[in-house]
Amino acid sequence: MQTAPRSSRNPKRATSLYQARWLVVFLGLPLLLYSVWVIYPFVRTFTLAFASYDGLSPAQWIGWQNFREMFQTEAFRLALWHNLIWILIFITVPTSAGLGLAMVLNQGVRFDRFLKIAYYLPLVLAPVVTAMVWGWIYHPQQGLVNTVIAGFLGVLKTLGFNVNPEDARNIGWLGDPKLALLSVIGAAVWRQVGYVMVLYLAGLKTLDAEVLEAARVDGAEGFNLFRYMIFPMLAPVTTVVVVISIVDSLRSFDLVNVMTNGGPFNSSEVLANYMVKTAFHDYRQGYAAAVAVILFLITFVFTLIYLRQVMRQEERNL
Repeated sequence: MQTAPRSSRNPKRATSLYQARWLVVFLGLPLLLYSVWVIYPFVRTFTLAFASYDGLSPAQWIGWQNFREMFQTEAFRLALWHNLIWILIFITVPTSAGLGLAMVLNQGVRFDRFLKIAYYLPLVLAPVVTAMVWGWIYHPQQGLVNTVIAGFLGVLKTLGFNVNPEDARNIGWLGDPKLALLSVIGAAVWRQVGYVMVLYLAGLKTLDAEVLEAARVDGAEGFNLFRYMIFPMLAPVTTVVVVISIVDSLRSFDLVNVMTNGGPFNSSEVLANYMVKTAFHDYRQGYAAAVAVILFLITFVFTLIYLRQVMRQEERNL
């Protein structure tokens, strides 16, 4: 009696080949898309930074000329300085306000759910919508800010002070070079506080209640409890908040572009808006790529320095 010949094909090997094919499909396609939409533009930007390119004619290699011209241009230096101011305000005001709100709402105050939604709601709005709303708030004649100031001056006038409520209507928050930048940053801070609050609320929920209770038994209360126990335990959250704040500060574009477009007289210009105007208004995409490289390097350096300091602090605590 003859037996059927045994197949020489190894079932385990066939299964491995089958899994390998699907592995290539599921990993290859995302890697291909990532290469097309991220890696290639990243490399292309670095190469264009050393070329003269208007988007139509072939790029011409010019070496470091774009970077030399950049640091000799007053508009770029102003934009860089404004970004540094933005970073300084963003890592202090929204962080402090968001942490304070999180500490209060974590105590279980009345209407805490409504307050959480209300403070987080600005982040849900598109940046363009936020810019339009704050553009109306800052309007000299009909805006909310000047209306409130005029009302306050009216109260002072009734009390006998020599003030004119109509003077408030002459304040141009977005038209005054001394006020434009801070006015735009104020709108950005309003949008950022709720996000920071949510991050700190999530961090507060993860704190070890037994450790905090032991600290209270040892006499730690109020600000001392916060300073020596709660805030150090929130260090990982603070790291995330600071890094996100720095990145958001450096890529600030929407609010500036809609509210002031960098004006008046470049008084509110930032690097992202300056880069876009240079690329698509002046058709100097090589120069704009050089600005993008500087923007990336600043973001990378700030993030690296802060993370390194946090790692050193954690090593000391071990």
